[in-house]
Amino acid sequence: MQVEIYKMTSEENKLTITLEAVCDTFSSFLWDIEYYECGRFEVYIAANPQNIEIFRTGRIIGRNDDNEHFGLIESVQIQTDAENGDYLTVSGRFLMCLLERRIIYPTYSVTTETAYSDIVREVISQNCMSDDNRRISGLFLGEVSGECWEQTTKLQVSYANLMEWIYTICDKIGGTANIRLKKLPDEKYEMIFELYQGTDRSIMQEENPHIVFSDGYSNLLSFNYVEDTSVQQNFAYILGHGEGTDRKRTTYFDGDEPSYLERYEVYVDADDISEEEQIDGETRQIPEEEYIELLKTRGSEKLVLPQTASESEIAPKSTQYIYNKNYFVGDYVTVQHIRFGMIQPKIQLIGMVEGFDQNGRSLTPTFRKG
Repeated sequence: MQVEIYKMTSEENKLTITLEAVCDTFSSFLWDIEYYECGRFEVYIAANPQNIEIFRTGRIIGRNDDNEHFGLIESVQIQTDAENGDYLTVSGRFLMCLLERRIIYPTYSVTTETAYSDIVREVISQNCMSDDNRRISGLFLGEVSGECWEQTTKLQVSYANLMEWIYTICDKIGGTANIRLKKLPDEKYEMIFELYQGTDRSIMQEENPHIVFSDGYSNLLSFNYVEDTSVQQNFAYILGHGEGTDRKRTTYFDGDEPSYLERYEVYVDADDISEEEQIDGETRQIPEEEYIELLKTRGSEKLVLPQTASESEIAPKSTQYIYNKNYFVGDYVTVQHIRFGMIQPKIQLIGMVEGFDQNGRSLTPTFRKG
């Protein structure tokens, strides 16, 4: 595995990205792919004039064996030590972090049932591709795959951080978003924003080969499990525009209304949801029924399910299942611990930290109940 470093130059209407260097000697390397949040990386490497010149903030890091994920160097730290040597700690997040530099402005509103994929792509277009000063040069809309992105909704959003809002949508519907580099014929690159969904590879389905991590198969090296009900919120009171008792208000819950000890309430302040929207340059008063639906959508985004998660270490050299070939971050798999008599027949792989150091390669996945 080699680390590739790209120089990124942003111009008025385009982005120039060129490969500057390739590195295969480092003390340690962490590559953390996440499904419901922005992934991150860290390179720990000897500090010398050449490496200091190569690893600069604002440059892009990639891998020669991963065409889907690219990191943006956000921090470079130099540590000098007469006894242990001088080292650079280079860290950052994947290219989705570029969207953190934008908020959703002006207000975006849809009062007719619209696919989540269309909503996200339109918000990206309005806030990253239209206005000259707000444009993220070199960013283009790519493909959409996965049935979750075909779900429809009505919503209104304003002033939210763009990256955080997109991951909120992802967490709600079970999809994810990514920005990758696409190589052009002239040895240049462009950034592609894509939406997709993980695949069910658990024992609960028969369409795809089963992926089972188990101490009985010797591919589950360690196992940590946690179940936390203290964070859940399953009934929302949503208050919208207005003053005092005149504020528009509604409630939201998923499925049957929770009651008694099973009811966990949360207050949602949705005062930013306007009762007006702009359509073709004209101001339209949103009918009360449509406005209530916008409040309910906001409330649905604030519900929190009980957290069931596990973090394990799996055998990186196992030929039974190969990471990024037989299974990927976002997929549903089965995790079993025979000694404890525990089985999670369908659980989602929401993160994978891939590490390289003097001890070789390690894989540390994070699972979450779907």
